[in-house]
Amino acid sequence: MAFVYLLRCADGSLYCGWTTDVRKRVAAHAAGHGGKYTSGRRPVALAAAWELPTRTDARRMEARVKRLTRSQKLALLAGAPLEGATAVRFSPLTP
Repeated sequence: MAFVYLLRCADGSLYCGWTTDVRKRVAAHAAGHGGKYTSGRRPVALAAAWELPTRTDARRMEARVKRLTRSQKLALLAGAPLEGATAVRFSPLTP
């Protein structure tokens, strides 16, 4: 099982990534170790996550989401379906 996720950064931008452990990955981003893009835009918060059956599917979906416009990504956050993925909800993330 793998996940594609969207983070909302402090500057209002959105960051998309994939992982097999959402809580651990978001904690890494929050600590400044998750990636170059998010390290300078902290704090970050998990905006949404979608479950996919395999890592390959997650990487493909991540690439697809990254090609979306900002308004399309905001529509996903508002509840628009992401074809091929199942939206998941996480309780407040604590490392």
